[in-house]
Amino acid sequence: MTTLLIDNYDSFTYNLYQYLAELGAQVQVYRNDEITLEECIKLNPARVLISPGPGAPCDSGVSIPVIKHFAGKVPIFGVCLGHQAIYEVFGGTVTRAGEVVHGKTSSMTHDGRGIFKGVPSPFKAVRYHSLAGTPETLPDVLEVTARSESGVIQGVRHKSMVVEGVQFHPESILTEHGKTMLANFLQWTNADREL
Repeated sequence: MTTLLIDNYDSFTYNLYQYLAELGAQVQVYRNDEITLEECIKLNPARVLISPGPGAPCDSGVSIPVIKHFAGKVPIFGVCLGHQAIYEVFGGTVTRAGEVVHGKTSSMTHDGRGIFKGVPSPFKAVRYHSLAGTPETLPDVLEVTARSESGVIQGVRHKSMVVEGVQFHPESILTEHGKTMLANFLQWTNADREL
């Protein structure tokens, strides 16, 4: 069962790949402009991970069409830019976060479900972002799952599909319990409505 990893031109993509491979996943990595949606469909992935990357969701190439197509068909997890793309696909707005954090750790509180199953709350996570989903545009179909100590949205989950995103970087060595979160992702099936 293949995990499709869309690389948004970010060096952290390879950390994600390494963790997933160490956890036993068969991962196929494609850059966001080197594969089409049709080619992604032919791969018939069991799950999809959308990587971090520079810029805004509009800069994420095939990532947005992939989320639109596979949502509700296979589990989807987005990290940083991937999380922002999920936020926008379902109707939210991503804009300046009000703080710029690059390589800084923050304390995260979360709901203990989905990607956070078995992860203490709070925990320390590394952030690299200046953009975030705006709370006032949170789509009705998404729920906030995590926030930083300053209140910035750090995680969302779809209410009826197996789609989840985090703004921070679980694949960073300085993020606590990152491998646990990725192991949780690998356990998801499309039948997991209640994460």
